[in-house]
Amino acid sequence: MTDITPAEKDGKYQFTISYSERELICEVEKEQDVLHVTIDKTLHSDFKINKDGSVEQTDGAPVPASTLDYIKKRVLG
Repeated sequence: MTDITPAEKDGKYQFTISYSERELICEVEKEQDVLHVTIDKTLHSDFKINKDGSVEQTDGAPVPASTLDYIKKRVLG
């Protein structure tokens, strides 16, 4: 059975990030242990949050480690 209760910090987030030397809008939707990331409405990626707090990409366009670290801090704390 799949747990469908909202996990801590589930929801939608929007903030600006520095990506490719430009300030872009980053939208993140957190659902359970998945982050759906959209940067500048054109770059889409999905990430799985592991039990140890690490995050691994499961689908979409590659995201630099520094950008992913910033997204993790904004969403997961």
